[in-house]
Amino acid sequence: MSTELSQNSAGNRVRTIADYQFGKGAGEALFPEECTFKLSTTKRIRYVMLDGVRIATVRAHDGRFTLSIEGAERLWRYLPAPTYRVSVAEEVAEFIMKGKNAMAKHIITADPGIMAGDEVLVVTGEDQLIGTGNALLSGDEMMAFNYGGAVQVRSGRLI
Repeated sequence: MSTELSQNSAGNRVRTIADYQFGKGAGEALFPEECTFKLSTTKRIRYVMLDGVRIATVRAHDGRFTLSIEGAERLWRYLPAPTYRVSVAEEVAEFIMKGKNAMAKHIITADPGIMAGDEVLVVTGEDQLIGTGNALLSGDEMMAFNYGGAVQVRSGRLI
């Protein structure tokens, strides 16, 4: 019996993780059949690629995804607003697009279902995707606090 992951098995695995992390159906939206996988030295899925571009990375410590801006865009197109979205003030959008962190005082709205540690989509008030990153606070905390970091932005997107 082979110890290598089959393409079909790996695809099913990443779609199941995405459904768990982002909600039912997110796996199909994020990872079409054409996805390829790069494995770690321990033969676990590390990167999910589509047409040679990384869409997501599997975090080793918890098995959840971090998204590239391409992966975030696929998820943004699939998920209805305000799901997993953090809206920021227009005056800081340019900084977010350059990969700077989103501070709590600049948050306009945040999905109340967001928990600290979740992968989130950073958007403008008009729901234009400008970045993706890791929530440092829950959605409710982002709305309640006037200071400190709210989202550690991993990558920004020029619009």
